[in-house]
Amino acid sequence: MKYCFRAAKSFRRALAKLTPEQRRSAAAAFKIFKQNPFDPRLRPHKIHKLSALYGKTIHAVEIGANLRAVFYIEGNVVWSVDVGAHRIYRG
Repeated sequence: MKYCFRAAKSFRRALAKLTPEQRRSAAAAFKIFKQNPFDPRLRPHKIHKLSALYGKTIHAVEIGANLRAVFYIEGNVVWSVDVGAHRIYRG
């Protein structure tokens, strides 16, 4: 499926707070992510707690050693909503 990618304000703010090293790691991972958000190299997984909280299926991918990106899919649009350490799963 061909996806259109969008980033929420919360995602852009969180991305701006990353260190330069984390941003480089994220940039490399997002190249893969834009080709296929469910690429096994990114270890995609559902976040059940957030999915229940928001009433939609929320996913996360690993974009670095201790860095995750959280997103959901609406039709053919992939919305990136947060990026950061494991704490982003708290909701």
